[in-house]
Amino acid sequence: MRFRRNEKGFTGLEAAIVLIAFVVVAAVFSYVMLGAGFFTTQKSKQVVDTGVKQASSSLTLDGQYIYLRASPTGSDGKATKIFFYVTQTAGGSPVDLEKTSIAITTASGYKQVFFTDGCNDKDESSITGCPWAYKQTVGDDNDNVVEMNEKYKITIDVEDSNWTGIGDIKPNDVITIEVRPPIGAPLSITKQLPPSFTDLTYV
Repeated sequence: MRFRRNEKGFTGLEAAIVLIAFVVVAAVFSYVMLGAGFFTTQKSKQVVDTGVKQASSSLTLDGQYIYLRASPTGSDGKATKIFFYVTQTAGGSPVDLEKTSIAITTASGYKQVFFTDGCNDKDESSITGCPWAYKQTVGDDNDNVVEMNEKYKITIDVEDSNWTGIGDIKPNDVITIEVRPPIGAPLSITKQLPPSFTDLTYV
């Protein structure tokens, strides 16, 4: 006796149901794969953006000089205050100076000092009691954030006790000043000081 497969019961409706099931499974799989791809792409973009922000500086020295007040002056002089001007780099992010620190490196040592409350809107004539201070010189919002088309004066009182450890800053010294914003690379300024100081020396 021979048995034959009888497929008469496999109707068009059942075929359609099977086809629809395959389409639905493929659609769900495609959606999951696309979602994972979009998520990966978004995370990659975030990583790149964060890396660019961390690697690039948002501050630049306005001009090429830093300025020193000295007492006494001459070849045996000693710097008492240092000031310079900063602005935002093209395409950089705004920088909150009150979340920023300044570090100084000399042959005698290294010291990093964070902003002290109340040391805003001060320069070398009014910096008493502040290790460093800032004052807006270009712009009219008078806030603590360096933004595009603004310029700020940073003044450091190197005689303040917070700078103990870097020694006296004298003629012929090499000093490095770093302005370290909360996000991004620091603005690094390295200068070889001249062999003699005047009341106002620029290098």
